[in-house]
Amino acid sequence: MYLVTGATGFLGRHVMHVLRSRYGGDRIIGVGSQDYDMTKMSAVSRMFSDIGPTHVVHLAAYSGGIGANRAYPADFYFRNTILTANVFQAAAKHGVKKLIYPIGGCSYPAKAKSPIGENQLWQGYPQAESAAYSTAKMMGAVAAHAYKQQYGLNTTVIIPGNMYGEYDNFHPFDSHVVPAMIRRYYDAMINKQERIVQWGTGEPERDFVYAGDVAATIPFFIESCDDVGPVNISSGTRTSIRVLAETIATLTGFRGEIAWDADKPNGQMVKIFDITKLKSLGVSCDTPLEIGLKKSIDWFSVNYANRGDGLRL
Repeated sequence: MYLVTGATGFLGRHVMHVLRSRYGGDRIIGVGSQDYDMTKMSAVSRMFSDIGPTHVVHLAAYSGGIGANRAYPADFYFRNTILTANVFQAAAKHGVKKLIYPIGGCSYPAKAKSPIGENQLWQGYPQAESAAYSTAKMMGAVAAHAYKQQYGLNTTVIIPGNMYGEYDNFHPFDSHVVPAMIRRYYDAMINKQERIVQWGTGEPERDFVYAGDVAATIPFFIESCDDVGPVNISSGTRTSIRVLAETIATLTGFRGEIAWDADKPNGQMVKIFDITKLKSLGVSCDTPLEIGLKKSIDWFSVNYANRGDGLRL
C-alpha cells in the first residue's frame, strides 16, 4: 500500500495521478490534514495502523507566502518540525520499506552560488524571511540519515526546483512568480487592460520545473534509488523573468504593453539548480516551459470560470 500525505496539495495531486497510473488506484491512499492531524503522534500512529503503508510519500507541510512566514515564524518552525519527526518515527516503527521526503529550494543558503549543488545545503543560512520553515524542512535530511542508521529506514530526500503547473496557488497576494503572472496577465486580458508594469529589469534568471515532471520521478525513487540524497529535481534551464512574462502574456492572450520599472528591486539575479546528480541517475524533467505553461493556463482558465477544483483566488 502506498500512502501520500498532503495528497490534496499542489504537488500531491500530481503525485496521486502518477502513482495511481503506475500502481493502480486501489493501492494508493491519499490523506490530508482533514483526515489526520499529523502534528499529533497519536493521530500519525493511528494513520499508519489504519492504512498499513509499505511506501510513503510525505508531502504534508505547513506552508505559506512570505507575509505569513514573517507573521508566524514560530508556527512554521514548530508544525513542520513536528510533522517531520512524527512521520519518520512512525514509518520506522511500522517497518515502511521506502519513504520519499521533499524539501524546498528555499532551504539552500541565501548566498548559495548557482548552479546550486546538493553539497551547498549546509553551507549557510537560508533566506531570513522563510528560514523558520526552511530549516524545519531541512531536518528531514538529518532524519533520513538518522533513521537509516538506527532503524534501516530507506529514505530519499528530494529538492524540487521552482515548480509550476495545474493545481497551483493562484491567489494574487500569496503565490509564486509563475502562478502570480498567469493570474495577473489573464485578468488583464479579460479586462482589456492596456499595460502591465513589472518590477525590476526582467533580467534575473530562474530554473522552472513543471510539477508533473517532478511527480513523474517519484516511482524511480521508490523503486530504483537507495540514495538518501538530497537530489535536486529540476529542469536545470535558465529562463529570464522577462522571457517568462512575455511567454505568459502570449499564452494568455494579453496584447497590451509590458513595462519594466527598473527602480524596483530585481531580487536575486540568478538561481539555478545543478541537476548533475539527477542526470547521473538517468532521470530528467523535460517538459519545455512553453508547453508546461500552456497546460497550467488551460487548467487555470477552466477553473477561473467556475471557481472550482480547489483553485485559490
